[in-house]
Amino acid sequence: MSGFFVLRTIQPLPMRRSFFASALTDGLIAGALDITAACIHQYLKNVLPGFVSEVFDPKNFSSPSLLAFYGLLVDFFIAISFTFFFFYLAIQIQSLVKYPLQIGILYGVSVWAAMRFIILQYLSRHIQKPNEGKQAIINASISVGILVLCIGIPVALFAGRNVKSNA
Repeated sequence: MSGFFVLRTIQPLPMRRSFFASALTDGLIAGALDITAACIHQYLKNVLPGFVSEVFDPKNFSSPSLLAFYGLLVDFFIAISFTFFFFYLAIQIQSLVKYPLQIGILYGVSVWAAMRFIILQYLSRHIQKPNEGKQAIINASISVGILVLCIGIPVALFAGRNVKSNA
């Protein structure tokens, strides 16, 4: 009788999703994380050293990892500088935080333009050649999209939250 009681009280909880749906969802998440990690690895391996080698001479670094580390520092310095600049503007011109999505898109495009046509022109050790052709348009579009999604919109949203709370 006690065995029957134990079997009867330990019942599996009802499943919210089927086995197939759970495995598929988890597999998609695992795949997304895996490809994200591969992209980050490729970025750290190739893009950061290339980015910082425009500013510093790679011969002055003992390893590519150190060069990538400095690239990461420069990247964060630039991102933080643009964030402080937007926060300062948002305090001075509070109407910037009324429409964070639209302003964020404009700010992301402005960040791209400032980087492409001003900052990188002065920081680069090499003479920048004008980009031409279809691939240049594709690369510029990708760069603008990244800066809009990763700098412009988030910074505008964060500034809106902080400027309103400090006003």
